[in-house]
Amino acid sequence: MNAKLLSKEINQSTSQAVIGVFAPCDPRIDNSSRERCKNLVVHVAESLAGTIKLPDNSFVDVVYSDILVDLEPQADLVAKQFLQAGVNVLVCVPDTWSFPQLTTISLLSHFPKDIPINFTTGNSATRPGVVYTHATNGAIAQYGKLSHINIGSWPDKGESPRMSEDTLSSLIDWCYAASTFQGLKGKRVVVFGHDSMGMETALPHVMETRNRFGLEITRLDMKLLADMLQKKSYDIEEVQKLKSWLFSYGKDKIELPEEKDEELLEKSLALYLIVRDLLDDLDAVGGGFMSQLEWGSDDRGIQLPVADIMESLFNSTFDHNGEKEVIPFATEADVQGLLTQLFMTWLSGGNPPLFMDFRKVYEKEDSKQLAQEHEIKTAGNEKWMQKGFVDGVNSGSASFNWAAKPGASEKEIMSKINFPKAVDYFYYLGNSVHFKSPGEIKGIAARLSYSSLNGMFSMIWDEAETVELPSKLAQIICDGANPTWPHTFVIPRYASMIEYKQYAPANHFHMTWGLKPSRLQYWMDFTNVLSITPWQNRPQFIENQDRPLPLVYLLNGGEERTKMKLAGK
Repeated sequence: MNAKLLSKEINQSTSQAVIGVFAPCDPRIDNSSRERCKNLVVHVAESLAGTIKLPDNSFVDVVYSDILVDLEPQADLVAKQFLQAGVNVLVCVPDTWSFPQLTTISLLSHFPKDIPINFTTGNSATRPGVVYTHATNGAIAQYGKLSHINIGSWPDKGESPRMSEDTLSSLIDWCYAASTFQGLKGKRVVVFGHDSMGMETALPHVMETRNRFGLEITRLDMKLLADMLQKKSYDIEEVQKLKSWLFSYGKDKIELPEEKDEELLEKSLALYLIVRDLLDDLDAVGGGFMSQLEWGSDDRGIQLPVADIMESLFNSTFDHNGEKEVIPFATEADVQGLLTQLFMTWLSGGNPPLFMDFRKVYEKEDSKQLAQEHEIKTAGNEKWMQKGFVDGVNSGSASFNWAAKPGASEKEIMSKINFPKAVDYFYYLGNSVHFKSPGEIKGIAARLSYSSLNGMFSMIWDEAETVELPSKLAQIICDGANPTWPHTFVIPRYASMIEYKQYAPANHFHMTWGLKPSRLQYWMDFTNVLSITPWQNRPQFIENQDRPLPLVYLLNGGEERTKMKLAGK
């Protein structure tokens, strides 16, 4: 017998999530009910196909088996089918009572213990699939494995039942979280430079990131970028194409007072192309750039151009070549910020992230005082007057998309952006990116953190919304911080402003639009990340927003205690 040489042709989807849909069934049940089970499997699989979008605009593969899992032989057969198809996310759709250990539990024995499994069922008494769901979920929770149930709705009768929209929506949210968890395993991010300006909250916890998320952190020295700029190791013609594209939206919006400033601009654009190609060579899904201090603000070295435009381009959905994938990118080599952006971008189906300084918190009283001091008339019922707001501002990483509302065209977005000369100690290094985000953009603002005391990651988060201030007031605030940087004014939904400014885990925070709390919560379940929402006004559970608490948490003293047990703490 000879060893077998594997083909050099690789199925690229093998590194992504693949969802497998199946159904258990009682072998004693009538043929009509068995056909109903098969039809339900097809319906669920087809309903999921083409709905779980990845950042590159492709969709997660969905497969199904029409073999009903009656007993151990069928469990083994379906498991082998799924393994050959690369399935690493399981969706079980029970419509009848059956025997848990002989069916799904036997099937699960073929997969790693951390494989996500969801039980989606109708709340039916006719053929009690819901009874099977509770029995199986309870058994799985007793041996310490995480599972989620989705007790939804579909008709009790008929050979071709259809899920309700709410049932499907809940399942899709779970699938996004499961696909992010599995799809990012084996991926890598690339960070240029060493520790982020000495900021402990931004360190690359390499081993912990590898163990918890399955992600690799490739670290490259910024000297490589400096050398490639010096050697002009990039496509000079493409640099001109990129510059012409920027100029097409108004050369007068790019501050270039001297001839040398246009040369600096070209170098900063070349930096984008260099880093883009390096990330592509390494098949990276995200990146970060240290910049300060060695790159451009230590005058003992050779001054090099700021990376603001580069970082914004990576976080945007377009560049000079048209529509593109968002590659989450962090300024100041902030790895924990990068990971926050990466996870939320995947959970949202590729929406652009916003990287911000947690700059100044204006409480309700501060807002009133500002308006009075500058004689700005207000109705008094504006959200920023009623609660206050945060000025989110940073020199880099601000996605161009956040200059306009979700769904805006490239032309509309670019019409709201200008590129002033960088100020202060960045002045001689090139151009910043400046805009003010519009109001009424809703999403989640969050920040990943890490503790050496428990060896675990945590996510501090809240739902949030942007607000648009009166133009005069907005400009006063921008001038008081940095008038050349992008500004986004953010209001948390549940956190009071006192809580918000006291519990920030770092000087940076991040926001992604179109992201539901349930998706983030499901993902934190899969990754065993602690969910931190210390806001006194946030209920423990909010229907139609939060995911129901997994049973394994209830049996082991609550979510936080169970996660610490699972982490071996």
